[in-house]
Amino acid sequence: MSLGYNRKIVLEDGSEYYGYAFGASKEKVCELVFNTSMVGYQEIVSDPSYTYQLVVMTYPLIGNYGMTDNDFETKTPTIGGMVVREYNDMPSNFRYTKTLSEVLEEYDIPGISGIDTRKLTRVIRNNGTCRVLITSVDTPVDKAVEIIKNTPIPHDSVSKVSCKKPWYSRTSNHIYNVVAIDCGIKLNIVRSLNARGCNVTVVPYDTAAEKIDFMKPDGIFISNGPGDPEDNVPVIEMVNALRGKYPIGGICLGHQIIALAYGAKTYKLKFGHRGGNHPVKNLQTGKIEITSQNHSYAVDAASLEGTGLVVTHINLLDNTIEGIECKKDLIFSVQYHPESAPGPQDSGYLFDKFLEIMKEGKDNA
Repeated sequence: MSLGYNRKIVLEDGSEYYGYAFGASKEKVCELVFNTSMVGYQEIVSDPSYTYQLVVMTYPLIGNYGMTDNDFETKTPTIGGMVVREYNDMPSNFRYTKTLSEVLEEYDIPGISGIDTRKLTRVIRNNGTCRVLITSVDTPVDKAVEIIKNTPIPHDSVSKVSCKKPWYSRTSNHIYNVVAIDCGIKLNIVRSLNARGCNVTVVPYDTAAEKIDFMKPDGIFISNGPGDPEDNVPVIEMVNALRGKYPIGGICLGHQIIALAYGAKTYKLKFGHRGGNHPVKNLQTGKIEITSQNHSYAVDAASLEGTGLVVTHINLLDNTIEGIECKKDLIFSVQYHPESAPGPQDSGYLFDKFLEIMKEGKDNA
């Protein structure tokens, strides 16, 4: 306490970690997770999949290149907060327009620095993700634990981050029209589709199958997003109604939703996959991709039997499922992020695959 600490985080088991505030001085209960990326903290802060999560950055120096106007993944960041070892508030980057702390303060997101993030990451890795309160250093630990216990676990993550009405991203000389289901879509998914000649209509997560059918898209794309995939009944029902009628692709939460729509099951991982260094094997080509990941849930392999879905990719760290497809229905999905920014970029071919199945759908129409 003599080091001038003014913030702390309290885990649900009562353990405390002291540090220094940056960003908003807000008290907040979140799920505590860690991310192993060495770069890309702006994309992490603005990724809607981190809604209600306090992210521990394992890379020790954060903030050193600031924040740039063109690199956000959403217009309104909803991350729960950030925990870092060393925060740099004097960026060195000709592109930067704001500091990380300024952006966090603008969107009422708390941050804390000076934490032993190596120790905290080991705690998460050994014990699993847990709930945590970021608060003033003066908050008694018993009161903090009581606040955590009395704060309900949210199940409205996707409805919180999804758009409220359709919006459009068009490109010149387009080839295909894609409807993207916004479960917390990253803007680089839209950019990646635009770059390949797709006009994209982004619609709210609860858009009915009848409305999408009325649009007559060449393909449907289900985005990433936060929370438990089983909470997203409207999207699951939409996939059930339209599978086999339109080509469908999915990323991350979209991957889990497709699996659920086919009758498979999902389960929560002990501490999830978050970072840009996960090796994934493509079972169809034998190639290994270095991937960027951000998810708490995975598809249960045993539950795929009899669903018509085939496993296409696996994670080489823990053998969890990273990709599935049903060729008959022109549907496929991956658990990781082929649009990941700033990288790695090994998996961009998956957007080309989506164009291929849309062409096949047109040819068979």
